Amino acid sequence: MKKFFVLLMGIVFGLALVTGAMAEEKKKDQDAKPSGIKEQTVTRTATVQAIDLPKRVVTLKGEKGNVFDLKVGEEAKNLPQVKVGDLVTVKYYESLAFEVTKPGQAVGVGATTGVASAKPGEKPAAVAAGQVTITATVEAIDAKKNYVTLKDPEGKTKEIKVKDPKNLVNVKVGDQVAITYTEALGIEVTPAKKKK
Repeated sequence: MKKFFVLLMGIVFGLALVTGAMAEEKKKDQDAKPSGIKEQTVTRTATVQAIDLPKRVVTLKGEKGNVFDLKVGEEAKNLPQVKVGDLVTVKYYESLAFEVTKPGQAVGVGATTGVASAKPGEKPAAVAAGQVTITATVEAIDAKKNYVTLKDPEGKTKEIKVKDPKNLVNVKVGDQVAITYTEALGIEVTPAKKKK
């Protein structure tokens, strides 16, 4: 969890404050703190090239001809039903939301996950989702250079370049930044088309 948290701090803070497209100004209150969200969904398909059931490794060929191995966890109980030539469809969703709040108003650190898989006898399919929320404190602001220094709950600091200066409006030292990263992955196997 600790390594994940440190990695998340670097990536998430950079994405949350640097991506200007994420900023959504609150117009109701002149003292409103910045917040925003960025979402994306990607769908990819691949064809099963080979299956090693004892090692639970499936070799796939992607849409652009790239071949790669995928280690399949024990939770995929229907792996023996997958055949060479089957199509695997993967949908990946991720979102990153941030909100700057006054001291004491932000949510702390938290993580949730969930997994669901196909019933026995069905073609393999699974959905997995996870969400992580972290809170950092604004330690310093350099409005001229558009930098902000954030401190995580473990006391580590990171200086972040803010792409859109509007994201620094109404932000003060001591404010908190709540960042929630959500991702979901859905996998479905479609039988191979029968040759005529």
